[in-house]
Amino acid sequence: MTKNIANLNSSQQEEIAAIFGDRVNLSKRERHFYCHDVGALPSMAKMMLGNTDPAAIVKLRTEDDIVKLMEFARKYSIPVVPRAGASSGYGGVIPTKGGIVADVNLLNDIVSIDTDNMTVTVGAGIVWERLERKLNKENLSVCTMPSSAPAATVGGWLAQNGIGYGSYEYGWSQDTMVSARAVLPNGEIRDFSGDEMDALIGSMGTIGIITQITLKIRNKEDTAIISAEFADPASMQKAVQAVKEAKVPLWSISFINPDWAGMKNEMPFSTHHGEPVVEDRPELPKSYICNFIYPESRDVSALENIITSSGGKVLSDAIAKHEAGEWFRSMKVKRLGPSFIPAEIIVPLDKVGKVVSEIKQKIDLPVLMEGMVAKDGNVILLCFIPHSERSFKFNLAFTLGISIVKIAEENGGRIYASGLYFAKEAENVYGNRLKKMLDLKQQVDPDDIMNPETISGKGILKTGITLSKAFEPIMRFVGNRSGVGVEKFRKQKDIEADIVSHAYTCAQCGYCVEECDQYYGRGWESQSPRGKWFFIKEYLAGRDKMTQEQVDTFLACTTCELCDHRCQLDLPINDSWMTLRNELVVNRGMMTIPPFEIMASSLLKERNIWGEYLKNREEWIPEDLKPKIKDKAEYAYFAGCTASFVEKDIAEASVRLLTDAGLEITYLGKEESCCGIPMLAAGKWDVFEKIMRMNIENMKKKGVKTVITSCPACWLVWDTFYRQWAEKLGIEYDFEAKHYSQVLEDKLDVLSEKFVKPLDKVVTIHDACHMGRAGGIYEPPRNLIKAVPGVDFREMEHNRENGHCCGSVLTLVADPEVANVIGNMRLKEAEDIGAEVMVAACPCCQVQLRIAAQNSGSSVNVQDLSATVARSLGYDIPDTTSAALTAWVTFDQMIHLLKPENMTDLMVELLPEMMAAMPAPLRGMMKMVKYVPGMDLMMKPMMPVMMPMLLPGIMPKVMPEMLEAVGRRVQMSDDLREQMPDLMPEAMGNLMPNMLPQIIPLLTPKMIKYIKEEY
Repeated sequence: MTKNIANLNSSQQEEIAAIFGDRVNLSKRERHFYCHDVGALPSMAKMMLGNTDPAAIVKLRTEDDIVKLMEFARKYSIPVVPRAGASSGYGGVIPTKGGIVADVNLLNDIVSIDTDNMTVTVGAGIVWERLERKLNKENLSVCTMPSSAPAATVGGWLAQNGIGYGSYEYGWSQDTMVSARAVLPNGEIRDFSGDEMDALIGSMGTIGIITQITLKIRNKEDTAIISAEFADPASMQKAVQAVKEAKVPLWSISFINPDWAGMKNEMPFSTHHGEPVVEDRPELPKSYICNFIYPESRDVSALENIITSSGGKVLSDAIAKHEAGEWFRSMKVKRLGPSFIPAEIIVPLDKVGKVVSEIKQKIDLPVLMEGMVAKDGNVILLCFIPHSERSFKFNLAFTLGISIVKIAEENGGRIYASGLYFAKEAENVYGNRLKKMLDLKQQVDPDDIMNPETISGKGILKTGITLSKAFEPIMRFVGNRSGVGVEKFRKQKDIEADIVSHAYTCAQCGYCVEECDQYYGRGWESQSPRGKWFFIKEYLAGRDKMTQEQVDTFLACTTCELCDHRCQLDLPINDSWMTLRNELVVNRGMMTIPPFEIMASSLLKERNIWGEYLKNREEWIPEDLKPKIKDKAEYAYFAGCTASFVEKDIAEASVRLLTDAGLEITYLGKEESCCGIPMLAAGKWDVFEKIMRMNIENMKKKGVKTVITSCPACWLVWDTFYRQWAEKLGIEYDFEAKHYSQVLEDKLDVLSEKFVKPLDKVVTIHDACHMGRAGGIYEPPRNLIKAVPGVDFREMEHNRENGHCCGSVLTLVADPEVANVIGNMRLKEAEDIGAEVMVAACPCCQVQLRIAAQNSGSSVNVQDLSATVARSLGYDIPDTTSAALTAWVTFDQMIHLLKPENMTDLMVELLPEMMAAMPAPLRGMMKMVKYVPGMDLMMKPMMPVMMPMLLPGIMPKVMPEMLEAVGRRVQMSDDLREQMPDLMPEAMGNLMPNMLPQIIPLLTPKMIKYIKEEY
């Protein structure tokens, strides 16, 4: 039988690493992020489960990968737990016996679309939302999909089985799945179809790893929705039954109860950069609200009469539209939770009213209910009881879920799924299919390698659930008296109260995961927003520590805000990470991304991040443009660092377009500083404030009312962050900020007459995060490029609010290899639509995408929007691709140098100078290592204590040699090389206290070797 494997031994680690390379993760810290699913278990249940950390995580790409994994697992009797979206709450992905978590998310391709038979074959790891989006491009659609479609995978829904949107017409998930392919634990690759599928449906990864599925599909058609309210569940049930009897051709029927509707009304409005977002949100009646969904072409004229004759009332179009927008946001009301006690049951349609009424009668705590009606006459009821997992009462109230299950059973229903927690209910859930499943399991997996205990249950937990059910009346009595009221959060461990609240509120649904560039760039759960919220909970509970590694994870977020857009709870994720940056870097003194220290030194000295001289900031201005730039004006052009020193075509083209459009503009010139956003993002808020004050004061001197930027980050700073900080600091601030595309959109009538050179290219546009999702500026840059003659404009798959990040600046500075992965995904999207040119309206995006294109050999030509438009007006705007790539070499080499292992090598090179700079008594003691046996062993534990004390005195003495050593490793411009004696000491002074813990373990053995052999 399979063993309980908490850790792989050293030889197993080497073997699995040799097979899967960088797609295996053995980090103890990372493994902990894979110990749970969406469910928040009470502390007593967690104790019964014991340690649920896996021994390894492996990301699988192919069936051959899976065969190799199975062979490895059989060889050592190691459990294998398949994991995809982890969007369910039945324990199906929890490794109760450790072992290997097999991440199947990379099996996400569309294999084929068969329009003759109306089927699609897909990788099991594809997310429903992505599949639907791809099919929609072919005017096709899936038949059904789960309410968790933005995170759930096709394979996951087969492994779970369920009811979702479209189930009223098409049935359960299994009814829309024609066949499946799986790798079994014995290494066999088997195709399942027809009755054979019975052994795979709902098996929760216990039979094998599903690799491909063939689904039924339908023609795409716009849907319409009619929403109705009912005073009681009986009248709602009557209406649904009448609809069924009348054969009204609906696609889907869903409903919510009054408690759910009431909580929707109480939901706080979402915020953006700390400010409320005004939403047109109708007030929902606190009634039973039923949503009838159908393709627009169908005749559902009988529906309204059925609703009214059943005692219901048709609701307004505004409410229907609102409810349609909430399809995949079932967990949204958890924002008011902050925790939920779940219960998911299946009941016959003719008993829905009775079941709902009994739940309301027997459960004293509020119960939120959402229902979906299936083709077979069953209804799934998803029930949530708001509570707080931080309270001991959560343990007592949790048993109310069992009471709800019992009510369902007494009315001919059952629990929705069994899984780890309700293994005793397996026979009720699976019926005749259970024997088929267990027979196949015994045949192909006699040692129970695949997801052990998930169907059979875990002994002590199984016993606990059984006892709770046996004593249900008593447990219900206790549970009904275990409410907690409104949860009050406070600041903990210097984490702000609202961030603490968000961590516990996060539904762990996974909507934020797949589209997060930090996640798909690095591939591990700890990098996702969901993973970070989980970490905060573990940190607050004392189960994890705020290490530098975790700080790096918060810092590496690109601030693209896509997670904010996707979060069904509207959590302000980006703002939360920004707040943490200040706490961790400024208040706690932990290390920011190392290159930012060099940037900060350059910024404070020369007001730019590129290490260039301030005196050269206005060199981008051609002679013929200088007279057009006024000393004072209402409009000011703010170039920013990259357009001023690197991609100068952006600055020149922007000003030419603005002046050609008839605007009088001024410019700060040598008085302009970096906008400061790199420091804000890096957590160096003190530096940001100094820069902000300078820029605001200098703009006031110029009489400016509107600041025009070419950099979206600069726009965001002037539009939002400066304004907010000025208010906080009591600084007068009365500026409007605009991106040049916004200004020029209103001047296209003037510019259109001046176009003389058609482009004649297929063009797409990259949406910059800092003016797209951050500011909603999507159409102005599009209208500007579309105005250019000869442009064949095409949209990439991910565009506007769904646009993917380019990977700059934070990821590019923190980890260029990861930034390359992210940038290549964007370039691949452009290639897929046949784009020859990708225009960017952001200097930083342009740098990043050009670097990615160079590294990947992409044929897509990345160009600036303003430069492209200006060239069509006849201006000879230089191509700055080469300048950008050359400038990046310095950063790239500096980033490489500042890695702990490379800084160690640099310090080894400086050992002669470092030893000479040490106090004489210490040098004498060091020499004893050569002659006194065991002295080297004594030196190892002393180094972590000695080096932080010695380094402040040593560094100034060895700085000349260090600068020379850096110069040999980093290609620098003459200006930067001249400045390094001023920049490096301060940067190293800030970095070394935090870097030393990483460097000393690497440096000590090399220092001892040097003393023994050369000193």
